[in-house]
Amino acid sequence: MIRLTVIYNVPANATAFDAHYRDVHCPLVEKMPHLQGFSYSRGAVTSSDAAKPVHLVAYLDYASMADLEASLNSEAGKAAVADVANFADGGVTILTTEI
Repeated sequence: MIRLTVIYNVPANATAFDAHYRDVHCPLVEKMPHLQGFSYSRGAVTSSDAAKPVHLVAYLDYASMADLEASLNSEAGKAAVADVANFADGGVTILTTEI
């Protein structure tokens, strides 16, 4: 199984971030093909790096790297990736791991 972990740093406006993430971004992610699991943190996130405080962490699970790549290259995947610029002004770190 492949896990895509998306770490969102603290945005300028957390309330606007949360509303956009919940109402716009999550529905886009949920349309991505081959997605086997999608979850995200609720509430405070602690980080060992105080210089880069974290606001939210999302997890997207896929059966294989090929499925992840196909998902990201789909129309739904491209829309979700493009949408990140609309709300994640604090910066994003993306990790891909095998679990």
